[in-house]
Amino acid sequence: MRLMTLAAAAALLSLSAASASASAQDAAPAPNPSAQAEEAQSPEELAFQARAEAFGQDVSAMAEAMQAAITAAGADTDKKTADLDAIQARYQASADTFADDLQAFVAAEALKAPAEEAAEMTDGLDAALVQVRGVPALIRAQIEQAAAGE
Repeated sequence: MRLMTLAAAAALLSLSAASASASAQDAAPAPNPSAQAEEAQSPEELAFQARAEAFGQDVSAMAEAMQAAITAAGADTDKKTADLDAIQARYQASADTFADDLQAFVAAEALKAPAEEAAEMTDGLDAALVQVRGVPALIRAQIEQAAAGE
């Protein structure tokens, strides 16, 4: 299904960007949601794709900022915690906004679809929203874990 492919690609985009930054390794480019959609995309899908890409960039920026904060804090765990808390809070708004955008997009697309297809579109949406909203905490945990292992 085109919609679910786009939503899945958006989630992969954000997590791929974060994982690449968290591991501090050069990674292959994140999946391109437009390359995965075989059908022509509507203006709404294109707009959502742009929001997904912007969210992926925010996730990358957050991961880089967290990595820099850990490096700058050195052995000062209080400073590291305070800095990471501030960064996570700053980027949580981006995750919440993207989750809201995803929910609105799916709802709008479901209204256009036949009832059976609409049900498929919304099935699992709540879990996807929880995952999107949890991205800042997940990235923080990954970066802290990577830093502890160095």
